[in-house]
Amino acid sequence: MNIEARQTAIQVTGLRKAFGGKTVLGGVDFEVPRGTVFSLLGPNGAGKTTVVRILSTLIPADGGEVSVAGRDLGRDPDGVRRAIGVTGQYSAVDGLLTGRENLILMADLHRLGKAGGRRAAAELLERFDLVEAADRTAATYSGGMRRRLDIAMTLIGDPQIIFLDEPTTGLDPRSRRTMWEIIRELVRGGVTVFLTTQYLEEADHLADRIAVLDGGRLVAEGTSDELKRLVPGGHVRLRFSDQASLDAAARTLGPVTRDDDALALQVPGDGGVASLRALLGRLEEASIEVGELSVHTPDLDDVFLALTGRTHTTRTSGRTDEKVTSR
Repeated sequence: MNIEARQTAIQVTGLRKAFGGKTVLGGVDFEVPRGTVFSLLGPNGAGKTTVVRILSTLIPADGGEVSVAGRDLGRDPDGVRRAIGVTGQYSAVDGLLTGRENLILMADLHRLGKAGGRRAAAELLERFDLVEAADRTAATYSGGMRRRLDIAMTLIGDPQIIFLDEPTTGLDPRSRRTMWEIIRELVRGGVTVFLTTQYLEEADHLADRIAVLDGGRLVAEGTSDELKRLVPGGHVRLRFSDQASLDAAARTLGPVTRDDDALALQVPGDGGVASLRALLGRLEEASIEVGELSVHTPDLDDVFLALTGRTHTTRTSGRTDEKVTSR
């Protein structure tokens, strides 16, 4: 295996799928580096779950080439299954069994043996803060506890890649943030996470790279910041200590929006390092001191609307505002 293959968890080229003559995936390409979080976003019916079902060997593709954990999906589906774990938006936890029994059942399916299965169950109950509830039936668990148990069950097989299909659906904000920390911990341990989510804030906080799927095709891919720069409306807000500095900056920077009451200027810009350096360089050359600088960028909801023509229905955060105060 070459170095590039070892560094790539998932490689997808020309992935196609149709149901009943309707094309769901019309040729999708993307790559997921190992040890990262890759988030797939898209409106309902865009094909997100179909992608997950294909990559996790649940349904076959109609065309394209797919490599998962260095294994060819078409030629070695059993090898792919051994390397992955899948947690859907609907928990696979058996409510009639205790938390411990659910984990031991999963260990039995992975043929860990009686002693090995009990040891793995005990370790995961500790890791996911479920020791006190271990011998209660899972039906008595809260939504957050059930989701933690569900992921713990997925980890029994020590997967290299985990597919999380809307893992925090229905959870309260506190439980959702607990799940975020669990996902970050998995990635710190070297696991690759393929995440689909209806919460744009979730992708913004967790994903190293984000892809937007619409109409069976990827319409954009990049980091959260890269995607936000695709959308107009970003600007830098500069505040000054006195009217003279405000006037001088307005003359120096050209077309800007003034707020004389706040002694502030709004300058169009993408918020990138290069553009900020150029902006501050122009002010420094003119010997104009900035009291406060704020970068305002579009959020992922703006990106979603621009790329798909639809506003995302689950919006949990506002615009990104990053403030830097001069000292």
